[in-house]
Amino acid sequence: MGGLIKSSIARKVAMALSGLFLVFFLLQHFTINFTSIFSADVFNELSHFMGTNPFVQFLLQPILIFGVVFHFVMGFILEIKNNKARAVKYARFKGGANSSWVSRNMIWSGVVVLAFLGLHFYDFWVPEMVHKYIEFAPEDPTRYYTELLHRFESPIRTGLYALSFVFLALHLWHGFASSFQSVGFNNKYSVAATKFAKAFAIVIPLGFIVVAIVLHLTH
Repeated sequence: MGGLIKSSIARKVAMALSGLFLVFFLLQHFTINFTSIFSADVFNELSHFMGTNPFVQFLLQPILIFGVVFHFVMGFILEIKNNKARAVKYARFKGGANSSWVSRNMIWSGVVVLAFLGLHFYDFWVPEMVHKYIEFAPEDPTRYYTELLHRFESPIRTGLYALSFVFLALHLWHGFASSFQSVGFNNKYSVAATKFAKAFAIVIPLGFIVVAIVLHLTH
């Protein structure tokens, strides 16, 4: 029994650490995207740097992809383990009285976010890899802004993009805050950390939605 408990704790810690790692990249991604509504030149410059810097392309990018896969695989494993360990279903225990809807449905919000990431990779990462390493097209440092605008021409695609970030906000609302507890962050700063996580869960996804809608409406 002790070994099972330790392995469960280890999985939760690994899940939390990978989530915190991905939150950092989410913030970086948002920062670059947000510049697009103020300056095409700044967005192009930042995107060109990220798209051509060897450190980013050949070290950080593979780590990021591994982090995404690891986080979601670990999430599914934890969900399966939890379901097997649950002798009495939530309905009989009235789980809703002790936990929020978001915390009880993390797996489903995670599935929606994962589906969005698949679309995002198909829309952005795959064409970028084809452009660079299959077509060997000459690099145009001003192409990034035009390509971004093209992604938000369709109202349907823009709407799906915005909806996916609503689910990301739900996922972050519980996941980001609980990650601090999972890694043992339990001190006088815990309340402040939780408030920051909740604010992050609202502000950053909302920021992505604003960018998408502004680019769709103004171009």
